[in-house]
Amino acid sequence: GADLKEREKMDDAEVGLFVKRLRNLMDEIAALPVPTIAAIDGYALGGGLELALACDLRVAASSAKMGLIETTRGLLPGAGGTQRLPRCIGVALAKELIFTGRQIDGQQAFSMGLVNHTVPQNDEGDAAYQRALTLAKEILPQ
Repeated sequence: GADLKEREKMDDAEVGLFVKRLRNLMDEIAALPVPTIAAIDGYALGGGLELALACDLRVAASSAKMGLIETTRGLLPGAGGTQRLPRCIGVALAKELIFTGRQIDGQQAFSMGLVNHTVPQNDEGDAAYQRALTLAKEILPQ
């Protein structure tokens, strides 16, 4: 995600440009002509979750932490999360997560439909990445 402490130091014009560039990046990822898979093994907060939401599929370790936490800093998600999250989990639940700035783990994200798969974290800390690779290998021949 973005460094929110750095963002607090920006003036309005800098913030506007910063958010516009982030939104454009997320839109470009969403428009890629190949399937994209986000592997969430740790934290995906704010812009990190918005990046994952721009992907076609999401895989998370059960211990991963996700949330659009900008509201806890008096900000709003600006890179497409307010549109993409409701499409994944429904309007009411998305509003609750955004309004509260609540963080959820991988298992909660799976039960909400935010991620396609959740896996227990391994000793290497890359369980979601490994599951995403397996999923990619399954998709590749298609």
